[in-house]
Amino acid sequence: MNNRINPELERKIRPFTIPNLMQYIVIGQGVIFALMYIWPTLGYRIYSTISLSRSAILQGQIWRLLTFVICPPSSSPIFIIFALYFYYFIGQSLERMWGTVRFNLFYWVGMLGAIIACMITGYADNSYLNLSLFFAYAAIWPDQQVLLFMIIPIKMKYLALFDALIFIWRFIVGSISTKITILLCLVNVFLFVGGDLSNMIRNEIRYFKTRQNYRNTMWR
Repeated sequence: MNNRINPELERKIRPFTIPNLMQYIVIGQGVIFALMYIWPTLGYRIYSTISLSRSAILQGQIWRLLTFVICPPSSSPIFIIFALYFYYFIGQSLERMWGTVRFNLFYWVGMLGAIIACMITGYADNSYLNLSLFFAYAAIWPDQQVLLFMIIPIKMKYLALFDALIFIWRFIVGSISTKITILLCLVNVFLFVGGDLSNMIRNEIRYFKTRQNYRNTMWR
Protein backbone atom coordinates (compact mmCIF):
# COMPACT_ATOMS: atom_id res chain seq x y z
CA MET A 1 0.00 0.00 0.00
CA ASN A 2 1.27 3.44 -0.89
CA ASN A 3 1.07 5.60 2.23
CA ARG A 4 2.26 8.74 0.47
CA ILE A 5 0.17 11.45 -1.11
CA ASN A 6 1.21 14.06 -3.61
CA PRO A 7 3.88 16.22 -1.85
CA GLU A 8 2.41 19.46 -3.21
CA LEU A 9 -1.07 18.50 -2.04
CA GLU A 10 0.31 17.48 1.34
CA ARG A 11 2.10 20.83 1.71
CA LYS A 12 -1.13 22.72 1.01
CA ILE A 13 -3.29 20.61 3.29
CA ARG A 14 -0.96 20.21 6.26
CA PRO A 15 -1.69 23.64 7.86
CA PHE A 16 -5.37 22.66 8.12
CA THR A 17 -4.89 19.18 9.54
CA ILE A 18 -5.44 18.29 13.19
CA PRO A 19 -2.91 15.96 14.85
CA ASN A 20 -4.56 13.32 17.05
CA LEU A 21 -7.88 14.07 15.37
CA MET A 22 -9.58 10.94 16.70
CA GLN A 23 -8.60 11.83 20.25
CA TYR A 24 -10.58 15.08 20.08
CA ILE A 25 -13.55 13.40 18.40
CA VAL A 26 -13.68 10.68 21.06
CA ILE A 27 -13.40 13.24 23.88
CA GLY A 28 -16.20 15.27 22.33
CA GLN A 29 -18.44 12.23 21.98
CA GLY A 30 -17.68 11.21 25.56
CA VAL A 31 -18.56 14.65 26.94
CA ILE A 32 -21.84 14.83 25.00
CA PHE A 33 -22.80 11.31 26.05
CA ALA A 34 -22.02 12.09 29.70
CA LEU A 35 -24.25 15.16 29.54
CA MET A 36 -27.06 13.17 27.91
CA TYR A 37 -26.80 10.58 30.67
CA ILE A 38 -26.24 12.85 33.69
CA TRP A 39 -28.17 15.95 32.61
CA PRO A 40 -30.57 14.75 29.89
CA THR A 41 -32.32 18.06 29.32
CA LEU A 42 -29.09 19.87 28.49
CA GLY A 43 -27.41 16.89 26.84
CA TYR A 44 -30.18 16.16 24.35
CA ARG A 45 -30.60 19.84 23.62
CA ILE A 46 -26.92 20.08 22.69
CA TYR A 47 -27.15 16.86 20.67
CA SER A 48 -30.09 18.20 18.66
CA THR A 49 -28.16 21.42 18.05
CA ILE A 50 -24.98 19.80 16.70
CA SER A 51 -26.34 16.85 14.69
CA LEU A 52 -26.75 16.86 10.91
CA SER A 53 -30.05 18.21 9.63
CA ARG A 54 -30.61 19.53 6.12
CA SER A 55 -33.36 21.94 7.15
CA ALA A 56 -31.27 23.36 10.00
CA ILE A 57 -28.20 23.76 7.77
CA LEU A 58 -30.23 25.54 5.11
CA GLN A 59 -31.45 27.89 7.84
CA GLY A 60 -27.85 28.94 8.47
CA GLN A 61 -26.73 26.51 11.19
CA ILE A 62 -23.58 25.64 9.27
CA TRP A 63 -21.65 24.59 12.39
CA ARG A 64 -23.47 21.28 12.12
CA LEU A 65 -21.26 20.43 9.13
CA LEU A 66 -18.41 19.99 11.63
CA THR A 67 -20.01 19.33 14.99
CA PHE A 68 -21.93 16.22 13.93
CA VAL A 69 -18.74 14.17 14.31
CA ILE A 70 -18.91 14.51 18.11
CA CYS A 71 -22.46 13.16 18.35
CA PRO A 72 -22.04 9.96 20.39
CA PRO A 73 -23.54 6.62 19.36
CA SER A 74 -26.75 5.63 21.09
CA SER A 75 -25.75 2.94 23.55
CA SER A 76 -25.44 2.03 27.20
CA PRO A 77 -22.76 3.63 29.39
CA ILE A 78 -20.81 0.37 29.46
CA PHE A 79 -20.86 -0.08 25.69
CA ILE A 80 -19.93 3.53 25.01
CA ILE A 81 -16.67 3.06 26.93
CA PHE A 82 -15.64 0.16 24.70
CA ALA A 83 -16.87 1.90 21.54
CA LEU A 84 -15.00 5.14 22.20
CA TYR A 85 -11.85 3.30 23.22
CA PHE A 86 -12.00 1.29 20.01
CA TYR A 87 -12.51 4.41 17.89
CA TYR A 88 -9.55 6.04 19.61
CA PHE A 89 -7.31 2.98 19.26
CA ILE A 90 -8.08 2.49 15.57
CA GLY A 91 -7.87 6.19 14.73
CA GLN A 92 -4.51 6.64 16.44
CA SER A 93 -3.13 3.50 14.79
CA LEU A 94 -4.21 4.66 11.32
CA GLU A 95 -2.74 8.10 11.90
CA ARG A 96 0.61 6.61 12.96
CA MET A 97 0.58 4.38 9.88
CA TRP A 98 -0.56 6.96 7.32
CA GLY A 99 0.54 10.20 8.89
CA THR A 100 -1.63 13.08 10.03
CA VAL A 101 -2.39 14.44 6.56
CA ARG A 102 -3.57 11.16 5.05
CA PHE A 103 -5.66 10.22 8.08
CA ASN A 104 -7.29 13.65 8.16
CA LEU A 105 -8.09 13.31 4.45
CA PHE A 106 -9.61 9.88 5.05
CA TYR A 107 -11.87 11.24 7.76
CA TRP A 108 -12.72 14.41 5.85
CA VAL A 109 -13.82 12.41 2.81
CA GLY A 110 -16.04 10.32 5.10
CA MET A 111 -17.46 13.50 6.62
CA LEU A 112 -18.15 14.90 3.15
CA GLY A 113 -19.98 11.70 2.24
CA ALA A 114 -22.18 12.01 5.33
CA ILE A 115 -22.87 15.68 4.59
CA ILE A 116 -23.84 14.97 0.97
CA ALA A 117 -26.07 12.13 2.16
CA CYS A 118 -27.71 14.54 4.60
CA MET A 119 -28.34 17.12 1.89
CA ILE A 120 -29.90 14.45 -0.35
CA THR A 121 -31.97 12.59 2.23
CA GLY A 122 -32.57 15.27 4.87
CA TYR A 123 -30.66 13.58 7.68
CA ALA A 124 -27.46 11.59 8.29
CA ASP A 125 -25.14 10.89 11.20
CA ASN A 126 -21.58 9.75 11.87
CA SER A 127 -22.31 6.08 12.60
CA TYR A 128 -21.25 4.75 9.18
CA LEU A 129 -18.32 7.16 9.11
CA ASN A 130 -17.01 5.76 12.40
CA LEU A 131 -17.64 2.19 11.29
CA SER A 132 -15.58 2.85 8.16
CA LEU A 133 -12.53 3.06 10.44
CA PHE A 134 -12.86 -0.67 11.11
CA PHE A 135 -12.64 -1.47 7.40
CA ALA A 136 -9.54 0.67 6.98
CA TYR A 137 -7.82 -0.88 9.99
CA ALA A 138 -8.72 -4.45 8.99
CA ALA A 139 -7.51 -3.86 5.44
CA ILE A 140 -4.05 -2.89 6.73
CA TRP A 141 -3.76 -5.30 9.68
CA PRO A 142 -6.21 -8.14 8.91
CA ASP A 143 -4.55 -10.72 11.15
CA GLN A 144 -3.95 -8.49 14.16
CA GLN A 145 -5.76 -9.81 17.19
CA VAL A 146 -7.61 -7.45 19.48
CA LEU A 147 -9.62 -8.00 22.64
CA LEU A 148 -13.27 -7.36 21.95
CA PHE A 149 -14.85 -5.82 25.09
CA MET A 150 -11.35 -6.21 26.62
CA ILE A 151 -12.05 -9.95 26.96
CA ILE A 152 -12.69 -11.82 23.70
CA PRO A 153 -9.66 -12.27 21.38
CA ILE A 154 -10.64 -11.78 17.74
CA LYS A 155 -8.79 -10.99 14.52
CA MET A 156 -9.60 -7.70 12.86
CA LYS A 157 -10.58 -9.34 9.58
CA TYR A 158 -13.39 -11.21 11.33
CA LEU A 159 -14.52 -8.06 13.09
CA ALA A 160 -14.55 -6.31 9.70
CA LEU A 161 -16.58 -9.19 8.25
CA PHE A 162 -19.16 -8.75 11.00
CA ASP A 163 -19.09 -5.02 10.30
CA ALA A 164 -19.66 -5.69 6.60
CA LEU A 165 -22.62 -7.96 7.33
CA ILE A 166 -24.22 -5.14 9.33
CA PHE A 167 -23.71 -2.76 6.42
CA ILE A 168 -25.12 -5.25 3.91
CA TRP A 169 -28.16 -6.03 6.05
CA ARG A 170 -28.92 -2.36 6.64
CA PHE A 171 -28.44 -1.68 2.93
CA ILE A 172 -30.87 -4.46 1.97
CA VAL A 173 -33.65 -3.69 4.46
CA GLY A 174 -33.07 0.05 4.77
CA SER A 175 -34.85 2.86 3.00
CA ILE A 176 -33.43 4.58 -0.06
CA SER A 177 -31.99 7.26 2.22
CA THR A 178 -30.18 4.58 4.23
CA LYS A 179 -28.74 3.08 1.05
CA ILE A 180 -27.50 6.47 -0.13
CA THR A 181 -25.97 7.22 3.27
CA ILE A 182 -24.12 3.90 3.44
CA LEU A 183 -22.69 4.24 -0.07
CA LEU A 184 -21.56 7.83 0.40
CA CYS A 185 -20.06 7.21 3.85
CA LEU A 186 -17.96 4.36 2.44
CA VAL A 187 -16.39 6.40 -0.35
CA ASN A 188 -13.33 7.02 1.85
CA VAL A 189 -12.85 3.27 2.32
CA PHE A 190 -12.90 2.59 -1.43
CA LEU A 191 -10.58 5.50 -2.17
CA PHE A 192 -7.99 4.85 0.53
CA VAL A 193 -7.99 1.09 1.18
CA GLY A 194 -10.06 -0.43 -1.62
CA GLY A 195 -7.06 -2.28 -3.00
CA ASP A 196 -6.06 -3.59 0.42
CA LEU A 197 -9.59 -4.86 1.05
CA SER A 198 -9.61 -6.63 -2.30
CA ASN A 199 -6.31 -8.31 -1.47
CA MET A 200 -7.59 -9.35 1.94
CA ILE A 201 -10.72 -10.89 0.43
CA ARG A 202 -8.71 -12.74 -2.23
CA ASN A 203 -6.30 -14.07 0.38
CA GLU A 204 -9.18 -15.29 2.55
CA ILE A 205 -10.83 -17.03 -0.41
CA ARG A 206 -7.52 -18.63 -1.34
CA TYR A 207 -6.96 -19.76 2.26
CA PHE A 208 -10.47 -21.19 2.47
CA LYS A 209 -10.02 -23.14 -0.77
CA THR A 210 -6.66 -24.47 0.42
CA ARG A 211 -8.21 -25.71 3.67
CA GLN A 212 -11.09 -27.32 1.81
CA ASN A 213 -8.71 -29.09 -0.56
CA TYR A 214 -6.64 -30.29 2.37
CA ARG A 215 -9.70 -31.64 4.17
CA ASN A 216 -10.92 -33.39 1.05
CA THR A 217 -7.50 -34.99 0.63
CA MET A 218 -7.44 -36.17 4.23
CA TRP A 219 -10.86 -37.84 3.95
CA ARG A 220 -10.03 -39.79 0.80
